[in-house]
Amino acid sequence: MLPRLTPDLCAGLRAAFERTGYQVDGVPELLGETAHAALGRDEPVPARLASRAGGPLGTLVRLFLLGDTEPEDAVAEALAPVTVADALHAGLLRRGPASTTNGSGSGSGLAAALDVRPHGDDHGSWWVVSDLDLGRLSGAARALPADHVLGVGQASLSLARATVRRPVGRLLDLGTGCGVQALHGARYAERLVATDVNPRALALAAATFELSGVDVELRGGSWLEPVAGQRFDQIVSNPPFVAGPPRVRHTYRDSGLAGDEVAARLVGALPGLLAEGGVAQLLACWLHVRGQDWPERVCSWLPASGAVDAWFVQREVADPAMYVGTWLRDSGIDPASRIGRREAEEWLTWFDAQGVEGVGFGFVTLRRTGRGGAEPTVLCEDVRDALADPLGVETAGWLDRVDWLRRHGDDDGLLSARLAVAPSVRLEQHAEPGPDGWRPGLRVVRRVDGPGWRHEVDEPAAALLAGCQGMLPLGELLALLAVAHDRPTDELVAASLPAVRELVRHGLLVPAQWSEVSSPVAAGVGQAYG
Repeated sequence: MLPRLTPDLCAGLRAAFERTGYQVDGVPELLGETAHAALGRDEPVPARLASRAGGPLGTLVRLFLLGDTEPEDAVAEALAPVTVADALHAGLLRRGPASTTNGSGSGSGLAAALDVRPHGDDHGSWWVVSDLDLGRLSGAARALPADHVLGVGQASLSLARATVRRPVGRLLDLGTGCGVQALHGARYAERLVATDVNPRALALAAATFELSGVDVELRGGSWLEPVAGQRFDQIVSNPPFVAGPPRVRHTYRDSGLAGDEVAARLVGALPGLLAEGGVAQLLACWLHVRGQDWPERVCSWLPASGAVDAWFVQREVADPAMYVGTWLRDSGIDPASRIGRREAEEWLTWFDAQGVEGVGFGFVTLRRTGRGGAEPTVLCEDVRDALADPLGVETAGWLDRVDWLRRHGDDDGLLSARLAVAPSVRLEQHAEPGPDGWRPGLRVVRRVDGPGWRHEVDEPAAALLAGCQGMLPLGELLALLAVAHDRPTDELVAASLPAVRELVRHGLLVPAQWSEVSSPVAAGVGQAYG
């Protein structure tokens, strides 16, 4: 049965949450640094102890974040003006035996039937409504229902951190789930459309938006059907990307398509929904198939018409056995159980038949460039180290730099450009011990922000970068360098320009008129609890 969180009920809940401080900054203030950090590690006891003297806010923390059963009178006080009867009727609460850990004693109490938790950014709080996580389903481990709606998880947070946030007209959240991406989009988009094939997801997303005071047009339907023939300035999607046999065990993760076909279809189709200059970003998995390079595989998915910039960023690669075990446990199936053994054998046998040696996971950014322009940029990169900053900052910068190179990146354009080394760039020089002391070795320039891009450079290249201070055109610097190193200018130019393009693309060199690497505000992409 679908929850019935009406607009009136959501308005009452919002009033209760604001009154009690059940918000993204109020919860850590109540719990304190240590207990709040423990809660983020799924260690509930410190938070439970810290919440006991927290009055109505403490009740809400235990009820919704810790999964405790609370006394009815305490819940009624915390949720007012929403009544207990209305909350039960809406499917927000359920009756259960009183918890032995919350000091409520014996008898019955009230427990959460849905997960409702604060989520926010630097500009304020929202509340996200989703299904209870696996550990809170009747207290016993069991498989998740097929229409289970995930809450704020690592995948949704990762996508939020990777998303470019600049003012746009229309934004589409494709496969919205509980509505996290649309919430973030509401900060900078004039109009929001969110779709999902799962009726339960649509109901819970509607509650998320109503509770958070965000205006989103919700549409039900499969894949691109609800938005066929329309154009958007930005598309964000956390689709059911799990790679494996063509089946649907859980709508939040399984597409019903074989292998990585869901990613292939979206990469091929999403540019057709973009307005010119529009950007689509999605999470995706791709198969590492025996005898085939993964970049070749993912690039083959792009539309034949071209006119699409594409950036595939691989964040990790899992071997098939680890991949299958991870997703079995995610759905509440013990890989060692009878069901788990059967599922794992079917899954791994399918992988082996397809020649799958690993499964890559990462982000895809697509930009519709329009027809008749310069050649689009299509790149695949491994970024497996921890990121110093949210990837959305780097993605916005990458799009800007690619666009600049499209306009100024030919030989004449580069030679006339005034370039500067970005403020975050450092030169590292390595030396090796030798019979006469230390011998100069490897030189590396790298950024200390973003993905930490690094490039090896020789002595002339290091000298060229030292001269890139935004005052002289690149051509003049190369001419001076050719004289200093006694090399023909044409030869040095031919050797340097390809490297300069790479340094610009990775943001180590930037046009002098840019005071810093161009980027949107992307800090504080969100916080959730549990």
